[in-house]
Amino acid sequence: MAAIVALLWCTLFTFSASPLGYALSLNYYDQTCPQAESTITDAVKKAVINDNTVPSALLRMHFHDCFIRGCDASVLLNSVGKNTAEKDGPPNISLHAFHVIDNAKKEVEALCPGVVSCADILALAARDAVVLSGGPTWEVPKGRKDGRISKASETKQLPSPTFSISQLQQSFSQRGLSMEDLVALSGGHTLGFSHCSSFQNRIHNFNTTHDVDPSMHPSFAASLKSVCPAQNKAKNAGTTMDSSSTTFDTTYYKLLLQGKSLFSSDQALLTNTKTQGLVSKFASSHEAFTMAFVKSMIKMSSLTGGQEVRLDCRVVN
Repeated sequence: MAAIVALLWCTLFTFSASPLGYALSLNYYDQTCPQAESTITDAVKKAVINDNTVPSALLRMHFHDCFIRGCDASVLLNSVGKNTAEKDGPPNISLHAFHVIDNAKKEVEALCPGVVSCADILALAARDAVVLSGGPTWEVPKGRKDGRISKASETKQLPSPTFSISQLQQSFSQRGLSMEDLVALSGGHTLGFSHCSSFQNRIHNFNTTHDVDPSMHPSFAASLKSVCPAQNKAKNAGTTMDSSSTTFDTTYYKLLLQGKSLFSSDQALLTNTKTQGLVSKFASSHEAFTMAFVKSMIKMSSLTGGQEVRLDCRVVN
């Protein structure tokens, strides 16, 4: 697997450069901070021992970071004065585990002050999150810089759980990501938890004809309605993304084919011949899924755009 991943990197991303003209490389910190990766991995491992929701949180955080201004750690910045930052935008209110990045940054700063960007720490932590959940490993290209701008208003650019296939395709293609990337990265939904608000549209007043989305398996819809009643008042009500929500596997795709996916955007993958074929392929082959996921993660995490190496991940220098 490692050899395949290295080949993917060499073939596709050796010259991956940001609009600002800097390239990423696998050995970026070999001379300046050789212990950076192992230090970050240790920080993630410690956090996971205490909280098994950390991996899904870190993976989601990295995705939400990369889709706004590239992977520049702008999602980590705190709101200041009149500026409301990304982390306080509606799609990001439920993000958590920021402390894991803070702890990793603190330990890396003690080793190599001012060298390792918060954006690289988040990209490496997301990889570690997948590995610690039983998923594949890969060499992460490094050399990202941290951004100085973070606006909650820009979080509306994130793909919504209610998106159709055409909306998803447009969102991903604007970032140079293909339909295969879309289906592979959707596999990240194998980890984590969703609040009722993200799938409420499918189980109550779906349309003028149906109360519940007819593409949803009836018993699955009934179980969701019991957790998320129409007048739900429980703030943290919701359900796990799949039945093995702390294990990185192909369960998400298998359930999707059974009409047991949570989001409209998940179900949308079955409304297009190409994406439906990929869902079936990944459901039946763990190897095909993990290879595609690694390739797409490297591609997505190579969307760069920052300007500095922050000394504190929550504030600009």
